[in-house]
Amino acid sequence: MEQFVTLAEIDATAQAVRAKITTQPKIGLILGSGLGPLADTVENPDIVSYDDIPNWPVSTVIGHSGRLVVGKLEGQDVLVMQGRTHYYEGYSIDQVTLPIRVMQRMGIEMLVVTNAAGAVNPNFEPGDLMLITDHLNLLGMAGVNPLRGPNLDEFGPRFPDMSRAYDADLIELARKSAKNAGINLHEGVYVGLAGPSFETPADLRFLRAMGVDAVGMSTVPEVTVARHGNLRVMGVSGISNKANLDGSTITTHEEVLEAGQVMVPKLVSLLRGVLQTLA
Repeated sequence: MEQFVTLAEIDATAQAVRAKITTQPKIGLILGSGLGPLADTVENPDIVSYDDIPNWPVSTVIGHSGRLVVGKLEGQDVLVMQGRTHYYEGYSIDQVTLPIRVMQRMGIEMLVVTNAAGAVNPNFEPGDLMLITDHLNLLGMAGVNPLRGPNLDEFGPRFPDMSRAYDADLIELARKSAKNAGINLHEGVYVGLAGPSFETPADLRFLRAMGVDAVGMSTVPEVTVARHGNLRVMGVSGISNKANLDGSTITTHEEVLEAGQVMVPKLVSLLRGVLQTLA
């Protein structure tokens, strides 16, 4: 019989994290490929390696440091995941999203999820930021949903509503923060695929026809679990490469990491502005 992550495992992991930190974070941040340097701006951090946390999935991808950074950012108590794990690394989908369950058991109320994403919208350029206003859950439609299996009633209902996956008030705060910082902030729909292969031009044309603006290999399962547990969510994609709708370019992970160097200062400014407003 298939095994699923249990409440006991989640609670054991949450207890282990609590024992290693000195603050009670209220906001969680997940940093995608190449975006890890944002964690360096956290003040007075407690730093915990994923290797030292029981049950916690360990990152295996370059650009994901694999540690928790817990401290202050713009006066807010934050828990920052400096790197994440992905379904394509071989973990089950509920292992990938276990960190969200741990955040919920620790009393975190809001999640900011970031990722490096490929452009599907031809108007997007590498280094741009896109505020996620909705997502397309192709993994979930194909049956790879992190809520599959016994429902954990302690978190939420068997059939959670996903019509407001991304919090409208947080979206508005992000818009204002971008305007104040002079950041050109796109808005659009993100699609989560399994990976690890990048998309073919035909894939991208198909996704564009479906109304998708950016594509990646993460985020959607995390947001699904976050909303099941009633976390408020804000999502931002850093655009790492141009839309390759005609097959004229080659996409590489090195390109994704290089784009992160351009995106990080913008992302730091954007998130600082949002956190200042919340404070």
